[in-house]
Amino acid sequence: MNILVGTASWTDKTLLDSGKFYPPEAKSAESRLRYYASQFPVVEVDSSYYAIPNGANAQLWAERTPDHFLFNVKAFRLLTGHQTPPSALHKDLREALPTALSDKKTLYYRDVPEPVLDEIWRRFLEALAPLEHSGKLGAVLFQFAPWLINNRDGEAHLRECAARMGERQMAVEFRNKTWLDERHRAGTLELERELGVAHVIVDSPEVDTANRVPAVWDITSTRLAILRLHGRNREKWNVKGPAASDRFNYDYSTEELQELLLEIRRIARRVEMMQIIFNNNYGDQGQRNAAELMALL
Repeated sequence: MNILVGTASWTDKTLLDSGKFYPPEAKSAESRLRYYASQFPVVEVDSSYYAIPNGANAQLWAERTPDHFLFNVKAFRLLTGHQTPPSALHKDLREALPTALSDKKTLYYRDVPEPVLDEIWRRFLEALAPLEHSGKLGAVLFQFAPWLINNRDGEAHLRECAARMGERQMAVEFRNKTWLDERHRAGTLELERELGVAHVIVDSPEVDTANRVPAVWDITSTRLAILRLHGRNREKWNVKGPAASDRFNYDYSTEELQELLLEIRRIARRVEMMQIIFNNNYGDQGQRNAAELMALL
């Protein structure tokens, strides 16, 4: 089968604290990754969103997983238009910023001088090299900020990211409904096809808010399609503050998973590979749901 199922992260704190997924002897970073890779064929790296990843870590990930295993890597948050504290940058990059920027609480992509942006991109892509060379880089996921809207500037940023990525497989998840509402959906899919990026199908609560996109079951690349499941926690979807991660606290029922099977198989027949990533991440929810979906498939 060309359907790979996995989860977003394998080291989430609530997962480790639950004690429900890893065996008691899996106490080290290496043993946990090895165990995870014995259960699932793909995982999403979440830490790369918060800081530019480390190439040495990527090398260890490649060495500690089977030949067939794949890593999807989330793009660094500055690159996806999210607010980024200067502390998330390497020390020399912070020092290269004008004082007016380095003293700010948060930075945005548009704020950063081009030479610093060029270096951030270079370091981010360089860190992926061990996964690329080992054949274990699945896709680089650009989960764009909710305020990246479907307008001239939004399209220009998407095009820039695609150009910077070169031949690497880029996957795009929008978080503003202007990209995939009925009026703009066809144009957005056509743009993704033009750029050669993989469309991310999003499963999330049915709430009428600007930061929620509908599940659009279509493809924009014959190489790859991705379904990311965020849970359907309507009450907590727009919680702000320290408890914002509660929006992903959701346990899919067997019936809900069964309802997805027809569309999953329909999409999988149209691409070389389909990846399904569970991003519901409280305790072992994602791992349990992923294992059940694999059994249903």
